[in-house]
Amino acid sequence: MRRYWEFTQKNVFSELLSLIGRMAQDNLTHQIEYLKVENEILRKRVGRSIRPMPAERRKLVKFGVPLGKDLKDIITVVTYETFLLWTRNYKRNKTPDKVDKRGRPKTLEEIRKLVVRLAKENTWGYVRILGELNKLGIKRLSKTNVKNILKENSIDPVPKRTTDSWNNFLKRHFQTLWACDFFTKQVLTKLGPRMFFVLFFINIRTRKIYIAGITQYPDQEWVNKHAQSIIPFLSDNKSDKKLLIRDRDKKFSKEFDGLFEKAGFTVQKNPFMSPNMNSYAESWVGKIKKECLNHFIVFGEKHLRYLISEYVEHYNTARPHSSMNNRPLESRLAKNAGEIKCQTKLGGIIRNYYRE
Repeated sequence: MRRYWEFTQKNVFSELLSLIGRMAQDNLTHQIEYLKVENEILRKRVGRSIRPMPAERRKLVKFGVPLGKDLKDIITVVTYETFLLWTRNYKRNKTPDKVDKRGRPKTLEEIRKLVVRLAKENTWGYVRILGELNKLGIKRLSKTNVKNILKENSIDPVPKRTTDSWNNFLKRHFQTLWACDFFTKQVLTKLGPRMFFVLFFINIRTRKIYIAGITQYPDQEWVNKHAQSIIPFLSDNKSDKKLLIRDRDKKFSKEFDGLFEKAGFTVQKNPFMSPNMNSYAESWVGKIKKECLNHFIVFGEKHLRYLISEYVEHYNTARPHSSMNNRPLESRLAKNAGEIKCQTKLGGIIRNYYRE
């Protein structure tokens, strides 16, 4: 009876251990399944291949080898074949990271730069660029290679590529480019505050300003009259065709365009509501207002003309310009020695420092 009791106790204990083991195994299996799903989600979010570092590869080999073929069902960082290659190198006393690289070698940086250059300087598609590369003896690339290189450099395909941008247009005509526009200033007159309009022209290459006229009533007839009087100052004896940029203000009429076309200009109208297309003129308006007119309450047209003429003279002769290497528009030999003097205008609003 005693032996039977001992045997029964052993069986019960064995069954209990087996039950606990099965419960732990089931729980472990559920954990593994959960981690597999979580890993799959994370891998999809990463969206690209992962290249483990040498130390990470050694850890993967260490803990992956004991799993044997079961590893094939759970490995996701690399393919199972790559892991086997690591293992073989590990057994040969090699570091797992010393694995022969597969796939096509990366395109040489020199060739990549050439592809980008051809795309930026021309309106060529992938096949046309390939043809130019073949002509230069570069025949290793494919259409997909060219596409990927341009994509990595944020260059769109030909239909979306805007190579003939407004900036390129300005650069082509930079040497003979003019712009015109109006700006306004409120003036106190005997009849109360009135708005005055100032018509000006700017040479984009030299940055020099020419004031065509100042009036309260800038109708088309007034604009044409003052444009005709200033054209001789804008023209030169060069044979290059000149270009005038203007906005679509109704004060600029067909007669206005005709006057400049007769003088050898091509008139380019800006798109509607696009002041950025006439940025040089807009920039100058900001300068004269910030550096001069905003500091004064203007009393009468005569006062306005005086302020503008003083500033324009300073702007065209003495003021340094960042776009012109921080030099005045009228180049002078800078003195390195001598006493520094200051010439002031408009009550000290305008200051010009020079050596005597």
